[in-house]
Amino acid sequence: MFAQKEALVKLLGDDDPETVRLVKEQLAAAGEESLADLRDLVAGDDARVSGHVREVINQISGREAVGEFSLLCHFFGDGIDLEASCLALARAIEPGVCTRSCGHRLNHWGRLALAKIAGAVSNRERVVILTGFLAGELGFHGNTDRYYAEENSLLPRVVAMRAGIPLTLTLLYMMVGSRAAMKIDGINLPGHFIARHGEIFFDPFHGGRILSRRDVEDILLRQGLELRDCHFQTATPRQILLRMLANLRYVYDLNGEQNKRELVRAWMNALNAGHRTG
Repeated sequence: MFAQKEALVKLLGDDDPETVRLVKEQLAAAGEESLADLRDLVAGDDARVSGHVREVINQISGREAVGEFSLLCHFFGDGIDLEASCLALARAIEPGVCTRSCGHRLNHWGRLALAKIAGAVSNRERVVILTGFLAGELGFHGNTDRYYAEENSLLPRVVAMRAGIPLTLTLLYMMVGSRAAMKIDGINLPGHFIARHGEIFFDPFHGGRILSRRDVEDILLRQGLELRDCHFQTATPRQILLRMLANLRYVYDLNGEQNKRELVRAWMNALNAGHRTG
């Protein structure tokens, strides 16, 4: 516990913004070791003080999360858990985001999906049931209104909004599917990202629509490309994470958020360097 708790509360409640700023800087400099005491302060009766303390907690947690994800990118290997990596990225981008509740929801939906597909006898039937559940019952859909937005690349936000971009919606299907004993792969098409279960290709961004080979050809034709066998290869966790970071970098380019853009660029460089030396 802070030795001068009452004095600290008084300073954080001061009407002078400079005083409050200096106190917050000193609290943030104390680092992770002070988090327990800071969380005790958040529980106080003064809403203004609690708000300032939450900002300090998020600042400290953000530094720790950035360091955690940076290390993950530098030492990314085949055994790295993709879901854990996506959650680590979310914490680094948005300090204070609740990743635990995201995991609980995915576990719950996985159990429900497992019960629903129990009687399915074909891959196509399983895909139809899963997409009926995620897109139909739960309402997951492509975020066409705010396609170029940061939250579309943050898994906890996608789970909360029930909307995202092709990559993150495919990840959602992969993660719920894995909990339902249903292996779903991501297919890293240029200009789009789709899913595959066995021989069945489908598009989570468009409600889980099942795709024929001609449909996939049309997706590539819109990019001026000819379909090749290599386009059907399963995306690796590294490729998925790199594409997610590339999406974020593009968003930050559009918004002029240079600090975040440079942070994402450094992560991408670390991932690419690991691939070259691995």
